[in-house]
Amino acid sequence: QPQLRESGGGLVQAGGSLRLSCTAPGTVLTFGWDRQAQGKMREEVARIYSGHRTGYITPVKGRFTISRDSGNTAYLQMDNLKPEDTGVYYCYARIDEGVSYHDYLGQGIQVTVSS
Repeated sequence: QPQLRESGGGLVQAGGSLRLSCTAPGTVLTFGWDRQAQGKMREEVARIYSGHRTGYITPVKGRFTISRDSGNTAYLQMDNLKPEDTGVYYCYARIDEGVSYHDYLGQGIQVTVSS
């Protein structure tokens, strides 16, 4: 089971910014971030695909930016944070394993936005 290492969460006031980082082993085809608020289902927040094409859920468009470096690290820049962005954020990685690929999630990192 590949280990995804997340960092950068924490507590911030509404309107503030945080930057999440995630490092994954191997050949990562797609990076992403999911989140889960208390009492709610986990949702996909952002994806960055091969060729650096990106996708976001509507509530974060224009505020969040996903990127990756030439290696195995992805970032989620979160600006103008809102209390409804509070939750556990999980790094997602689709890793090429030769004849197939598998999807993995990190352990999660807490993001709390106070009003």
